[in-house]
Amino acid sequence: MNAVARAMEEDIGLGDITSELTVPGDQQASGAFFARQRMVVAGIELLEVVYGLGGDGVKLEILKPSGSHVEPGECLARVEGHARTLLRCERTALNFVQRLSGVATLASRFVQAVAGTKCRVLDTRKTTPGLRILEKMAAAAGGVTNHRMGLFDAILIKNNHITAAGGVRAALEAVKGQPIPVEIEVRTMEELDEALGCGATRLLLDNLTPDEARQWIAHIAGRALVELSGGITLETVRAYAEAGADYVSSGSITHSARAVDINFRLTLA
Repeated sequence: MNAVARAMEEDIGLGDITSELTVPGDQQASGAFFARQRMVVAGIELLEVVYGLGGDGVKLEILKPSGSHVEPGECLARVEGHARTLLRCERTALNFVQRLSGVATLASRFVQAVAGTKCRVLDTRKTTPGLRILEKMAAAAGGVTNHRMGLFDAILIKNNHITAAGGVRAALEAVKGQPIPVEIEVRTMEELDEALGCGATRLLLDNLTPDEARQWIAHIAGRALVELSGGITLETVRAYAEAGADYVSSGSITHSARAVDINFRLTLA
């Protein structure tokens, strides 16, 4: 995978000077990845790519695949091979698994927060450049539903599109008959009624309070699916779900997830 190859090149450069000077070339070792906090695992399968690029003859055993809920002290994966190789790959491996497991863990908390409602949690395109597919895979591992991957696989008409197109009706007329999902953002009750009158089947309501969202959703009365977005946090997502939303989306799942704490322990053979 290109992202992993770039990360390996960034870290190793011309070589792991410390390991090459201090560790015998024929030294064998084993290593294990341990969770140091409660988490949802994601990205662990990338270890195969990391160690495949980092050296030769590494034996990998994944014990907790992506999507696993683990407790502190549980072992996620084990590796065996040349000590230099294990050391050379350590930081890149941890960076990916810690970051992606952080996304999955936060995603899982969002899903748990809306449990018992009809609402589904969506991720967004607010991802680290170059890592979108990995971060969306991590969000899915945490139970979140992936929204569009990019600008190419769904139509989402937002406020600036409406302005540039000349209004709600003009924007919806322009995309009529397209074979991919269509969603439109509405900013006023007038735009809402216009969109419904044009046959819109999915609406995006942005930056409303939970009480405002409840009123708008009552007005929609099931005529279209409703997504709520705009500053929705782990603390507020339940209130938005209970307002009657079909979906809530939060960029914080990817842009504000904290890396989890995972420890790599090396043991000489």
